Amino acid sequence: MTAASSMTVTTRNVEMATLGPESPLPSVQPLLEGPYTVGDTLPADIAGGARWGHAANMFPYPLQDAYTRESSATALTAVVLENDHVKATFLPQLGGRLWSLIDKASGKELLHTGDRIQFANLALRNAWFAGGIEYNIGTRGHSPTTCSPLHSAIVRTPEGQEVLRMWEFDRLREVVFQLDAWLPSDSKVLFVAVRIQNPNDVTVPMYWWSNAAIPQTPATRVIAPATRAYATDYDGSMAIVEPTSFHGIDATWPARNPQAADFFFDLAPQERRWEVAVDCDGDGLGLISSSQLRGRKLFVWGENTGGHRWQEWLTPSDGADRHYAEIQSGLSQTQFEHLPLPAGESWQWVEAYGNAALDPALAGGSWKAAVAHGAQRVEELLSEAAVDAALANAAAWADLAPDEMLVAGSGWGALERERRVAAKLDWLDETGTPFATETLTAAQAPWLELLRANAGIVEKPFEPSAAAVVSQPFAGAESFVRGLDWEDLLTAGRNKSAEALLHHAVMVHARADGASFGDMGTVASLYRRALAECSLATSSRALARRGLGLALISSGDVAGGIEALTEACAVDPSNRWILVEAMTLAIAHGFPAQALALVEQAPKSVVDVGRVKFLSALAHARNGEAEFAAEILRAGVEVFDLREGENSITNLWQEVCPGEDVPRAYQFSMR
Repeated sequence: MTAASSMTVTTRNVEMATLGPESPLPSVQPLLEGPYTVGDTLPADIAGGARWGHAANMFPYPLQDAYTRESSATALTAVVLENDHVKATFLPQLGGRLWSLIDKASGKELLHTGDRIQFANLALRNAWFAGGIEYNIGTRGHSPTTCSPLHSAIVRTPEGQEVLRMWEFDRLREVVFQLDAWLPSDSKVLFVAVRIQNPNDVTVPMYWWSNAAIPQTPATRVIAPATRAYATDYDGSMAIVEPTSFHGIDATWPARNPQAADFFFDLAPQERRWEVAVDCDGDGLGLISSSQLRGRKLFVWGENTGGHRWQEWLTPSDGADRHYAEIQSGLSQTQFEHLPLPAGESWQWVEAYGNAALDPALAGGSWKAAVAHGAQRVEELLSEAAVDAALANAAAWADLAPDEMLVAGSGWGALERERRVAAKLDWLDETGTPFATETLTAAQAPWLELLRANAGIVEKPFEPSAAAVVSQPFAGAESFVRGLDWEDLLTAGRNKSAEALLHHAVMVHARADGASFGDMGTVASLYRRALAECSLATSSRALARRGLGLALISSGDVAGGIEALTEACAVDPSNRWILVEAMTLAIAHGFPAQALALVEQAPKSVVDVGRVKFLSALAHARNGEAEFAAEILRAGVEVFDLREGENSITNLWQEVCPGEDVPRAYQFSMR
């Protein structure tokens, strides 16, 4: 008798931090992480991919940075796929995260998960949480959608297989990505098919990495079919190394690494694409995929105080083992590359996850023997022919219409469809990935109204001269969009509103070359035009002042920029995002006294924010008042959104409290 397979939609109560409101500031600031150093020793394709396609910023996505360390029981939609061998649990409301994968034969959880979800500043939009398998698209870093709901539905195939489908419109690259997960009745692995569709008439830079958190013990070993790897360090370097002999250690045992590091295994073209992490019994997660998913990676936090502190920070579970490592699979050889996805094309591949179940003696032996044994067990678990068959099934099912909707994602996909229809631009067949009109919310409403107000005016290509008179002024929006067509609509006709002028300035700012003073001079002029309008709302006036300040600093007028940021704080004193940014830039450019003056004028609710307290201490130190800075740090400062790799608190403590041991709570150094 064939074993049964089921899909159950349920509610899972998870202890979770509150994500908080999105930042009201348009994300025009450069990404915090730049390209890694590309040396002459790297192959040309890797070097070329590492130099090309980097996103300038996260616009139009807003940052997610208002979370705290407080948590409460939160009801989340969970979709459970189960048969006699495997039980998998997905969380569609949190980026489609595969949160749990249990191998029933061993009774083991193959993924690292905790009993609490805590957000921290590791993602492209800031908020990120550890655990499970995460799906990352767009550009280097944790995905813009990692802490957001995906459109989710059940698809039933003609063969009777139930498929969990999750999809969304990626606003950074303007593509649609789709995840199809299914568990055949007799399968020992869970299948996930990924498809990315590029509906644009231009090639777009593409990035994809699936990131699996795995439990780490002293006996954990990670194996992949390669003898060398590209290793990166937190000083920005990348070098070709033998992972089994890295600075005198065998780094394939995560617990032996003294500091944080990435290892991108260099798999030969003829090798199957797999990677496994095994424990003392030989059990552990196997990542297997079709050939298009080229890259394989091991990430370790490092066995030092900072590495342990980060794991405690990310997995604050009582009585739980917080130590974990990550194994990952991606489109490119390393995570510092982008690949060109041609206009109008789509890519699809299959990933499979299950217990590799290796012999622990062989897995822990010589690297050559461990790899050979791993390859044998991977083939037994899932043959190459079975991967090909799964990919063929995924292709046949990819455009099947959903039978039952489960979770609604954002309304941006629906707005994008309307934009393209109005502009007579190509779009994709939405049969398999519908963006329902019902998903449109207040965030998209002003932009939809702008389209409708200009119905029949917008043509392809978008030319400013093609736009006639707007039927009514743009009423303003709390959200942001990007694209030259939107700019043309906002600037069309003689009835441009103050809000339209602001949004146009923001869009030009987001696409401007920060290295060009001329570009930033134009941006500053656009912000001044918006500020000249008396009808500009107070919150919008603060954003315009803030944008003007950033543009002036980028163009070399630092004093003028700090003055504009100070005015932005005065316009909207309760806006903690503007205060933090203004203080950070004032201190960085040698105006610590101005930063302290900003704090004195701010309401207590803003002054009590952990980041503001730290910036106050830093400003005191830069203002020659080390004793005041030390007093703040000794009293205790908790910066909820401390950035991965940020050593600012440790460095300040050592500066203002010389000779005193750095409290463990402040030790986040990755090296």
